[in-house]
Amino acid sequence: MVKMGVKFRDIVSPESIKFEQLENKIVALDAANIIYQFLSSIRQVDGTPLMDQNGNITSHFSGILYRTSSLIEKGIKPIYIFDGTSDILKKDTQDKRREVKEESQKKMEEALEEGRIEDARKYAVRTSRMSPKIIDGSKKLLELMGVPYIQADGEGEAQASYMVEKGDAWCVGSQDYDCILFGAPRMVRNLTVTGGKANLEMIDLKKVLEKLEISREQLVDVAILVGTDFNRGVKGIGAKTGLKLIKEHGNILNVIKKLDIQLEVEPEILRNIFLKHDVVSDYQLKWKSPNIEGVVAFLCGEHDFSEPRVLSALDKFKKIDNKQKSLTDWFG
Repeated sequence: MVKMGVKFRDIVSPESIKFEQLENKIVALDAANIIYQFLSSIRQVDGTPLMDQNGNITSHFSGILYRTSSLIEKGIKPIYIFDGTSDILKKDTQDKRREVKEESQKKMEEALEEGRIEDARKYAVRTSRMSPKIIDGSKKLLELMGVPYIQADGEGEAQASYMVEKGDAWCVGSQDYDCILFGAPRMVRNLTVTGGKANLEMIDLKKVLEKLEISREQLVDVAILVGTDFNRGVKGIGAKTGLKLIKEHGNILNVIKKLDIQLEVEPEILRNIFLKHDVVSDYQLKWKSPNIEGVVAFLCGEHDFSEPRVLSALDKFKKIDNKQKSLTDWFG
C-alpha cells in the first residue's frame, strides 16, 4: 500500500494522552485522512464496503456519524477540513496510489471468486477511493448534524495546521506527520476508541524541534530528503540519516552539494509547499444542534440505516459534560 505522508516515526516520538485532555477543545479533522480510514475499515466480512439497497457506498456515513457523535460525547468540538486542489507535484504519488488500488481490486475479485474471504478483505482495504459523490455526501451529513466543515483551497492538512497556529483550533486530528511540516503546533493521532481502549498520541511541534535540536525549516529539509507526497526523496536516506545530514550540514542545499545529489524538484519549491502554503482565512466556525429529522431522512430514508441506531448516536449530542450549561451554550 502506498502510504500517505512523510515517514517520521523513527525520529518523532508521540506522547500518549487521554481524551480528558481534549475536553472542551476544538479539533480540526483532516477530512480526507479520516474518511479514507472509514472507507478502508468499515466493511463487511468479505471486504465489501457497506452499501444501501441501491449500491451506494455508506461506510463513510457510518464512520462520520458514530465517530463524530463519540467525540462530541467526550466534550470535543470537531471541525472537518476538506482538501482543495492538490499541488501538481502530488500527481506522481496519486498515480502510484491509483495503481495500488487497481491491482488490489483485481486481487480482491480473484480471492472472492476462489472463496478466500480473508485474503479478499486484506486486498479490499487497499481499494478505497474518495469520489466527488463521497465528499459531497459527507458534507451534506455534516451540515445536517450541525458540524462545521471548511473547504480548503489546497491541502486540507495545511488549512487545519493554519487554524491551530491561529488559535481557532487546539490541534489537528490526523494520522499524517505532514501536519507538523505544515506548522501545526499540535496534532493528535488515533482519535478513536478500539475495543473500549483509546490509544491517543499527541505530537507537539515545539517539543519535537527542541528534542531534535533543529528548526522547522530543517525538519522540512529532512522530510524532502526522506520523501514526501510531493517528491520521491533520496534513495537510501531514511529519517535518522536525513536528520543526521541536515544537522551536520545545516540545510538541504549544503547536503545536496556535499553528497552531489540530484533532486527531481528544486528544494525551494518543495520547501514553499510546506512553509508558504495557501489557506482560507475568512472562515466561520459555528456548531448547531443536529437536524434530527433531516439526519434520519438522509441516513434511514435514503441509505437504509437503522433508525434506532441513528437516533442513539444523535442522542450523544445531548450528553455534553455536566460542566456545560446546555446544548445552546456549547454550540454557541
